Amino acid sequence: MKKLFIIGIMTLFLFSCAQKVETEVKTVQDKKPEVRTAEKPNYPVATIETTLGTIKIELWPDKAPKTVDNFIGLANGTKEWTDSKTGTKVTKPFYDGLIFHRVIKDFMIQGGCPFGQGNGDPGYKFEDETNEPGEEVKGEIKDNDTAFLVFQNVIMPYLQKNNGDPAKVDSEVLAIADECIKNQNGNAIMKHPVEFYVQKTGFTGKVTKPGKLIAPVDYATICMANSGPNTNGSQFFIVTKKEGCAWLNGKHTVFGKVIEGIDVAHKIEDVEKGAQDKPVADIKMIKVRVEQPK
Repeated sequence: MKKLFIIGIMTLFLFSCAQKVETEVKTVQDKKPEVRTAEKPNYPVATIETTLGTIKIELWPDKAPKTVDNFIGLANGTKEWTDSKTGTKVTKPFYDGLIFHRVIKDFMIQGGCPFGQGNGDPGYKFEDETNEPGEEVKGEIKDNDTAFLVFQNVIMPYLQKNNGDPAKVDSEVLAIADECIKNQNGNAIMKHPVEFYVQKTGFTGKVTKPGKLIAPVDYATICMANSGPNTNGSQFFIVTKKEGCAWLNGKHTVFGKVIEGIDVAHKIEDVEKGAQDKPVADIKMIKVRVEQPK
């Protein structure tokens, strides 16, 4: 099994940063979704036509510009992506015909996987837009929180870029990553300063502490699904939990909110599910398009 796969999975546990998702929640019957009117939109509006109805979502380029640009490009067919079936690069609408492959009542509905199983992407990954940049981290690494930042922002993208191939990555960096995973802490990273990892990996950005949260994972928001930090692609989820999902704040990019059709999302979450929370009967996205505000 590739080292990258192991590293991606273990990121959820590294340095005890994962949080347990509550399994039972109290439904708030009288709380109304805080949605914007569809009249005179100030934002681009995505229209998702499904087999159970239509959902309209305003997108927030002021909060998550890269994410919104990616979604618009994939939806409208203006962004190049790799067809997972043929391996060829194409430029056509990505989401048309895909299904909502994971549906959990009082939590969310998830779609956007080309395989319909939750393990696909458009052939690339991009970074999170969850927090404003905070204080830059330099020099000696003294604690697990700082070590995790270096792992998340420098080491993990480096390994992903090279597919975790020992022949392509620096052996010392790979050994440190393996040691962190084995011990489930960042002690191995603390052996060297931040600048060591920047030089070894060719990292050109800045390592910063998380700043102010850009947008919370609230009821009716649309967020990017991921397999760990900075692994966004095409998969997204719409929150149906009326209290919101505060435990996911800072872990998933929030890039818009439902303005019409939240009842359709609730219809989808109520369908019969089978293994891995997948609907027994496919719930398809017939057509997904984004219109710019007039």
